[in-house]
Amino acid sequence: MNEIIKVTQDENGNSVVSGRDLHDFLEVQTQYTKWFDRMVDYGFTENTDFVAISQKRLTAQGNETTYTDHALTLDMAKEISMIQRTEKGKQARQYFIAVEKEFKKQYKLPQTPEEKLALTMQVTLRLDKRVGNLEKSIDEIQNKSEIDSDQRYKLWVARNKKAVEALGGKESNAYKDKALSRKTFRALEHSLKKKFVISRYEDLKKENFDEAIETINKWYPPYELQCEIEEMNAQGNLF
Repeated sequence: MNEIIKVTQDENGNSVVSGRDLHDFLEVQTQYTKWFDRMVDYGFTENTDFVAISQKRLTAQGNETTYTDHALTLDMAKEISMIQRTEKGKQARQYFIAVEKEFKKQYKLPQTPEEKLALTMQVTLRLDKRVGNLEKSIDEIQNKSEIDSDQRYKLWVARNKKAVEALGGKESNAYKDKALSRKTFRALEHSLKKKFVISRYEDLKKENFDEAIETINKWYPPYELQCEIEEMNAQGNLF
C-alpha cells in the first residue's frame, strides 16, 4: 500500500496523522489554522480526537519560529476527509480505511491455543524487558545518589586505619605528635576529596564508594609529609 499521508504512532500506541500533512494533501486553500478551527467546530474534542503539538522550523531568513500542528486520530482524519467533498478527500478517506484494515490484520486477536500461547509469551517477554529496564533505571538512580550513613562510617574507619598505618602505628612518635597526626589525617582526607571533587564525605556517590575505599587503601603521604613522619619516628621516645 502506497503511503500518501504519513501515519505514525503516539506514545500510547494510537495511530495518528499530522493535521498539516492532511491539510496539504487535501490541497485546501484556506490557511491551516483557520481551516482547522472550522473543522473542530464539527464536534471534535481536544485530547480525545486530536492533540495540539508545538513545532519549530527555520524561516527563509534563518530565524527560528514556532508553529502549531495537530495529531489527529484516524477517525477524525476520515471524517475531515469526508467533509471536504472533493476527490482528494475521498482518496484520503479510503486510504485511512485501508490503513486501519492493515493494522487490524497485523494485530488480530489470537484464535488457536498455539496463537494465544505465543501472544502470552510475547507479552511476558515485553513485561520482563520493561521490568528489567525499570530495575536498571532504579539501580542507576541509586548509584547516582550520595552514600548512606553505613558507607560514611566505613570510609571514616578506612581513613583512620590508613592514617595510623602511615604514621607508623599508635605507638609511634608521629602518631603521638598531635599536630603531625592531624596533618596526616587531613592530608589523606584532602587527597580523597580532591580525587572525587567533593567537599564532604556525604557528597560521595554510591557508584564511587568501592573506588574510594581502594583509593584510601593505596594512599601514601606526600613526600614532604613522609619525611616529617620518618624524622619524627627516627627520634628517641619523646613521650
